[in-house]
Amino acid sequence: MRSVLIVGAGQSGLHLALGLLKNGYEVTVVTGRTPEEMRSGGVTSSQAMFGTALACERAIGLDGWPDCPPIEGIHLSVPGPDGGRAIDWAARLDTPARSVDQRLKMPAWLEEVDRLGGKVVVHEATPADLEEYAARHDLVLVATGKGRLGSLFGRDAARSPYDSPQRALALTYVHGLRPRPEHSAVCFNLVPGVGEYFVFPALTLSGPCEIMVFEGVPGGPMDCWGEVRTPAEHLAMSRRILETFLPWEAERASGVELTDAKGVLTGRFSPTVRRPVAVLPSGAAVLGVADVLVLNDPITGQGANNAAKCAAAYLEAILAHGERPFTPEWMTDAFERYWSQAGHATAWTNALLAPPPPHVLEILGAAGTLPEVAARFVNGFDDPADYAEWFMDPAKARAYLDDVRRAAA
Repeated sequence: MRSVLIVGAGQSGLHLALGLLKNGYEVTVVTGRTPEEMRSGGVTSSQAMFGTALACERAIGLDGWPDCPPIEGIHLSVPGPDGGRAIDWAARLDTPARSVDQRLKMPAWLEEVDRLGGKVVVHEATPADLEEYAARHDLVLVATGKGRLGSLFGRDAARSPYDSPQRALALTYVHGLRPRPEHSAVCFNLVPGVGEYFVFPALTLSGPCEIMVFEGVPGGPMDCWGEVRTPAEHLAMSRRILETFLPWEAERASGVELTDAKGVLTGRFSPTVRRPVAVLPSGAAVLGVADVLVLNDPITGQGANNAAKCAAAYLEAILAHGERPFTPEWMTDAFERYWSQAGHATAWTNALLAPPPPHVLEILGAAGTLPEVAARFVNGFDDPADYAEWFMDPAKARAYLDDVRRAAA
């Protein structure tokens, strides 16, 4: 029986661990927190997952949370100079998305690892520990970048156009936000020069909720979280931003309350792609997983989706490899197969962090009168590879819009 050790108990690490256990592998998961500590901790992400990522979970029987409210579409708004909305349209997703608080999901999955016969080690792993792990297991995967582990994987400058944080980030989990009357959606608001705000239904410890996500341009008026000290101040700042820039969202949020005192999070990080293999002083190699290697800004909501897709891609590669050694060449190849998907998500995410070029403004404006364009843009959140066929290239975008307009006429 082949032995695999995974450092990290998040979306990708536990997904992969459970997939391997269900295929007869001996699996050890090293995590810094017990299930009880996960449940009682603070929120870690917004984790809206679209159809393809949810299908990756279902493929290995991870289809829980039937009471999670669906996210049925995406609603895009851009404020105009008069205080109204210059752009305002919505379209449905082909497959509803879902967001389950990782304080619910990860401890349940970690307990499932134990139930299926996997070994769970509660320990804050260090680079020195990896030497011991590599000597005792056929394959070691690093699925957390905490501490010094992430720094073992060198930055890939050719795939990392940014070397500093591009947004000041904040999450606010709330009850009491008034729902959209038409259908549930990610309400995605772009405020030029200021940042982005999006909000969507989710499931948390206390039941259905909404997650408010703030993305402030560094140095701008939405980069305002440094003086916030308490959960109450965090909620007040969330409301103040909406009242200042997005009055229609402020109206919906007039009665919100925090889901719990730990339902808030702030931070910032540099979007980075790292090389997939770390070679230890002994010469042993370990493989990075998901956002240890591909860390994107959450502006496009791809983090948990990439994690699920990475776990599925690695699971397939491990199962296909049989009894052969897990060499650095195999590790690099496994990552490149994942990158064939994640590269599109990364390129699209990085593009949205920059001021929109004319052809993107034309697309977003046209989507308000051309439902086909709106639907294609919205469903690209599930399949970012499609954006390369039209959204990312000015000539392709204009040719596509011309075709749609001719057909509509």
